[in-house]
Amino acid sequence: MSKIYCNLQELQKIITDIHAGDELFLSGVLYTARDAAHKKMLELINDSKELPFDIKGASIYYAGPTEARPGTVIGSCGPTTSSRMDKFAPTLLDLGLSCMIGKGCRSDAVIEAIVRNRALYLCAVGGAGAYISSCITSCEVIAFPELGCESVKKLTVKDMPVFCAIDSFGNDIFKRNKI
Repeated sequence: MSKIYCNLQELQKIITDIHAGDELFLSGVLYTARDAAHKKMLELINDSKELPFDIKGASIYYAGPTEARPGTVIGSCGPTTSSRMDKFAPTLLDLGLSCMIGKGCRSDAVIEAIVRNRALYLCAVGGAGAYISSCITSCEVIAFPELGCESVKKLTVKDMPVFCAIDSFGNDIFKRNKI
């Protein structure tokens, strides 16, 4: 297991060097999206319309941050349960999504899509939303503002701590460590 400092915009260049269990510190741009936003994005795809951001090489953080308090960039920004996005993930991965960040295990269909597309699934620590928010240097709502905390946000992060749960070869810490 390694510690890797990673620029999200260069992630695709090193994806195959990242292995399940590695600790990463992410810097760069990522996008938040949860269930409701994923549903709207899939509707856009099905209607042959543009997504609110370029999906190729992008990273999505499954989070619905709370509102920022005065003098802060963002409120608490912890991960949500990733399996709720499993029905949407293969389509987004096939369109070029490089990385998903959340918590918990993923379905076999998502793991197959991760391998097929040489992508990653990273986990952030649940319950650490206040700490994670300290790694966020900017936040901008870019789509679906009517969804409130579940709107799609463009975040810039600096050294956001995560670990690789499923690597681009399909190695899965959740399956490896089952009792």
